[in-house]
Amino acid sequence: MKSCLIIDDSAPSRGVAARLLSGFGLETSEAGNAEAALDICKAEMPDSILLDWYMPAMDGMEFLRNLHQISPGPMPTVIFCTAETSTRKISEALAAGARGYIMKPFDRVILESTFRNLHLID
Repeated sequence: MKSCLIIDDSAPSRGVAARLLSGFGLETSEAGNAEAALDICKAEMPDSILLDWYMPAMDGMEFLRNLHQISPGPMPTVIFCTAETSTRKISEALAAGARGYIMKPFDRVILESTFRNLHLID
């Protein structure tokens, strides 16, 4: 079973994403901040990461840079999930290795189509 780590400082956002992604057949885990997420990734790298941009202490871009440093093998598929609308920032995220971008608020259809297009679910 493929796995997805959901990183968001909003517990309700993590809960909704986890419920939907579990329904698509993914094994989910959650982190309320980027530091905890890095610890999870060091222990066992997930297949995919749903990543919030704005979090206290370490934002999503800084997490992504740190992830590149700790990943001994293939990188997980990183999908930003945020309210950030700047095309410059979206381009920056994609250039840094993110494979997708979902705007908040998201729904089941958007989440499913994004994960399906990236071949993370069948």
